[in-house]
Amino acid sequence: MNIGTVLILETKEPITNKTRKLRCKVIEKNKHYIFIDYPIDEQTKKSTSLPKKTPFTVTYIGSDQSVYSFRSEIVDKVKLNVPGLVINIPEPDKIKRIQRREYVRIDVAVDVSIHSTEESFAPFSTVTADVSGGGLSVILPRGATIEEQEMVDVWLVLPMQTGDYQYVYAQSEVIRVITSDNSVRTASLKFTSISTQNRQHIIRFCFEKQREARNKELS
Repeated sequence: MNIGTVLILETKEPITNKTRKLRCKVIEKNKHYIFIDYPIDEQTKKSTSLPKKTPFTVTYIGSDQSVYSFRSEIVDKVKLNVPGLVINIPEPDKIKRIQRREYVRIDVAVDVSIHSTEESFAPFSTVTADVSGGGLSVILPRGATIEEQEMVDVWLVLPMQTGDYQYVYAQSEVIRVITSDNSVRTASLKFTSISTQNRQHIIRFCFEKQREARNKELS
């Protein structure tokens, strides 16, 4: 976990028992503690402090692009370059990897724009059939002339749970083009060049969709 890593904190309200989700960043660390800035409540969009001993679950994306989770609590307040909070660094065996390095593929429709790097076909906009940190599949509109092994530029629009939109760009290769029994054509694309930040946006989006699906199953 590096300085600047985004952490998602989930805690239960003591009276209502409702889950509260907050976002913060690591601003400093040492052998025993992680120092975070004051977290932003994802519902109110306001910065907030948390009392000492407040327990919560921390979720973050590691340098290997996997999602990790651990339990912690507020130890103290601190004044560095900015006001912050102190949480314990857990023992390594207390950190749980909750998403494998192999990218989980989520069936979801989000807006996507496809451009040929060689200008061999007219740009088009469509929706995805599925998305993962390693690539995606798109539904091809009628008349699209995309071919296997072509290189394309991809722009994705990801609607996050915060209500914000992340605009993601990646260079990709067309791996295969498939026509289904009902004549719907799809193209599978593999990311060949994508920034770490953009891949993290996609992984976080997929993680949120997974959690959303699990919550629906339990409700």
